[in-house]
Amino acid sequence: MSENVVHLHKPTDPPTDDTAPTVLTVVPEAPPAPPVPLWVRSGRAVRTAVTHETTRATARAVARHSLYTLNGGRIVARRAWDGRTGSRYERMIRAAEAAGNLEAAEEWEERLTRFRAARHHRRMDLLHSPVEAAKGVAVGAGMSIGVLVALGVVMAISTGEVEDVVTPLSATIDFIALLIRIVQIVWGPALTIGPFLALLALWSVGRRQQAAPNWALPANVRNGEGEPITPSIVVKALRDLGVPTLRNAIKEMGDAGASMLSPITIAGCGVEVDVTLPSGVSTDEVQKRRKKLAENLTRHEHEVFITIPTAARTVRLWIADSGALDEPIGPSPLVTDETLTADYAKGKAPWGQDLRGDAAALSLYQRHLLITGLSNQGKTAALRALALWACLDRRVEFRIADLKGAGDWAMFDGLATVLIQGPADEQVIEATEMVEGLVDEMNRRIEIRRTDPQAVFAPLIGIVDEAQVAFMCPVKDEEGRPYGGSKAVSRYFMAVRKVHNQGRVVDVLMWQGTQDPTDQNLPKLVREGAHTRAALALGTESQAEMALGAKAVKAGAAPHLLRQGLDKGTLVVASDGIDIPAGQPSITVRTHYIDDEQATAITDRAKALRDGVTTLHAIDRGEQRDPLADIATVLGSDARVRTQEVITRLTALNADAYASWSFIDLKRVLDAAGAEPYKSDGRMVVGRDRVARALANRDTDGSASAE
Repeated sequence: MSENVVHLHKPTDPPTDDTAPTVLTVVPEAPPAPPVPLWVRSGRAVRTAVTHETTRATARAVARHSLYTLNGGRIVARRAWDGRTGSRYERMIRAAEAAGNLEAAEEWEERLTRFRAARHHRRMDLLHSPVEAAKGVAVGAGMSIGVLVALGVVMAISTGEVEDVVTPLSATIDFIALLIRIVQIVWGPALTIGPFLALLALWSVGRRQQAAPNWALPANVRNGEGEPITPSIVVKALRDLGVPTLRNAIKEMGDAGASMLSPITIAGCGVEVDVTLPSGVSTDEVQKRRKKLAENLTRHEHEVFITIPTAARTVRLWIADSGALDEPIGPSPLVTDETLTADYAKGKAPWGQDLRGDAAALSLYQRHLLITGLSNQGKTAALRALALWACLDRRVEFRIADLKGAGDWAMFDGLATVLIQGPADEQVIEATEMVEGLVDEMNRRIEIRRTDPQAVFAPLIGIVDEAQVAFMCPVKDEEGRPYGGSKAVSRYFMAVRKVHNQGRVVDVLMWQGTQDPTDQNLPKLVREGAHTRAALALGTESQAEMALGAKAVKAGAAPHLLRQGLDKGTLVVASDGIDIPAGQPSITVRTHYIDDEQATAITDRAKALRDGVTTLHAIDRGEQRDPLADIATVLGSDARVRTQEVITRLTALNADAYASWSFIDLKRVLDAAGAEPYKSDGRMVVGRDRVARALANRDTDGSASAE
């Protein structure tokens, strides 16, 4: 029986002072929990033992090595059967017929005929072989005995001993007896060890072929670490793709499904192989199962690329080495070679490497450019890398609007004739007017070309980074026309369209970078006007079609399958300005990354090639300012403000109009309006009430305003 527990405490109602009486409370102790039955504890122990990782690993090892031996025997038996029969030739014939290659089928059939004829001759020879063998043994034995006797006679003549005549013959008999004795001694252990050696040989064959289920294989083999791509692996991956027609055709071919494959060639950090699909299987059925195909090849989805070459019913597979695409590529030649120059018309910009590891260079000559991608995927870096190469050609003029305003293009200050930076509506207005300036220059050049068809113009490249900000801008001008939008009344949209339509022939080009393309922030007519279209990682297939075109995506271009955040700087390019393998609509390029410090060094080299460029940071729109109204604006709710502070605020309001102002200019405007500055606490100030009264009383003819 359990004992009671006694607790000492003071009453809590009411807690008056420390002299309150102590109360004894007897709390019965809780009864102990009943013991866990033995069978429950045993079941838990068994479950723990069964589910433990060591137990699982041991079970996998036992199953793996047992199946190595079993399947090794099956492989050896099949090889023996293939060697003794014409089954190999029959499989090759069925494979060639399934692939529609009748010439190969006829060749294999001829080989089968020759094999059967040779086998028939061997079997006929076996009918006469016992008699011939007996004759051979008799003749051989008689000749051997004769030689031994002759040798004995020679020895007897030499030694003078008659018994030496049989010495060679007796020695030979003794040697044969010794061999028989050795065989008698070894035969027993050999019979015991022989089966184990045979099993070991079968196990070795099975182990080399990895002849066990995937779940029983070691972890590194299951994960495909270092596993080379072989024809059998590709055929098995295609067979297990989930396409019934393809699976049945491969089963009918047997192991000869490799006849569908071209030779597997090394291509950069991976391998490439063309697969000719059997009749009834479309290339689209394979393309839609890219993820499953990659997993069947023990690769990640981003490590397998499927494109459509020119040959009918053929898909081209590029399979990366495991983890190779996660390794960075080398630095740009623009960084490593300080003597590198550019030729806009004949040269190509070093942009990066393709999946084969070859240098990927892009021609910029008379090509409008569009680069899209999700945020923070390397869009600006990829666009800027092209501009950094082009700026090394002193003939190229840049007009740049960076609507992100994070300083990514700041190194072009002193190199570009226009540099606008900022995401506000004011910068969108200036960017729009910059593009409209490109249109004006284009029209001027076209007029010159009409009178002088041989006229040559310096390249003029307009760059708008984060162009979606311009398309989405809701601001309207004085006439009610919106700056943004995708309609014919949109000023930015129409200016870009005009440059796309006619700018190329007079070397006025438009480059744009934009995020997350949609019909709202990248209208159809604008994106289709670009000659070079490139896309980094995108969210959906529909966005990929907007970026590159539906035709390129249907033929295998898949920027939407790039990994966001992991494939930074990797883009899919559709352009005739870059070398693309024959039959493919696009190429995947891993671009060189050039950081801000390296970019500044390159632009410094470009500036040294020029005589000096004055960069405008705002477009002079020729607007009229009302200085008195601006002064009232910057005063705000302050009763009086020092004159120098007023000038500072005016400069911040509009630097182009007021950056050069001094106290004399300010005093001139205020004196003319009757709102003269006055002293307060020993300092010259401007009074808010005086300025407001002057605005209210000034003449309606605008005499107080100044251009």
